[in-house]
Amino acid sequence: MAGTSGRTDTEPHDRTATIGATPRLVVGDRVEVRRRFDDAWARGFAVARVVDNRFELRRLSDGAILPALFDPTDLRPEAR
Repeated sequence: MAGTSGRTDTEPHDRTATIGATPRLVVGDRVEVRRRFDDAWARGFAVARVVDNRFELRRLSDGAILPALFDPTDLRPEAR
């Protein structure tokens, strides 16, 4: 069944998504994640997959995929 985007559930997930006015994040981009307990930013993650404008992340230290999807407001491109 198609949603408002016109995409059906059998179509592959997008590889990019927009975060507010910031550049689009794509699979492989390194990001920082907002920590919920103190609102600080944690480094060491990369976008593994984009699912309906939410993000699945891979931890760079061990390559593990985190068991949650993250909202765009909880991510930002990694500072250089």
